[in-house]
Amino acid sequence: MQGPFSRRSRRKLASDINVVPFIDVMLVLLVIFMITAPMMNQGVNVDLPKASATPVDESKPAIVVSVDSDGRYYVGQKGHDQLTTLEQLGEQVQDILKGAPGSPVMVRGDSHVAYGDIVVLMATLQRAGVPNVGLLSAPGGKP
Repeated sequence: MQGPFSRRSRRKLASDINVVPFIDVMLVLLVIFMITAPMMNQGVNVDLPKASATPVDESKPAIVVSVDSDGRYYVGQKGHDQLTTLEQLGEQVQDILKGAPGSPVMVRGDSHVAYGDIVVLMATLQRAGVPNVGLLSAPGGKP
């Protein structure tokens, strides 16, 4: 008599684990990590200052020093810009500050002006006794 537990009717269970899909997934992950790892190291490590922007005090008109794409300098207040040279710029800003002490000084540079030209301009303003210089930009961060 053959019962449910007899040796003849018992089948051997297939308990093998198919590791091929596991290896496929691991190789795909390895390729992804190999591609993305160099991208994570690119860039410049910069410690940005923590500050909140405050509105410019409009009670005193700002002195605006401009540099156009040809490297010409302009000094003006209330929209009246006057062409000047870098050597005369410091004296002109000092004269304006004597008449309106505490006026903010802003630099407006063309997007095609070299960074070094703006640095030279800011150093000239510092030698002229300007304690703080602001940078003007287009709204929304667009040049």
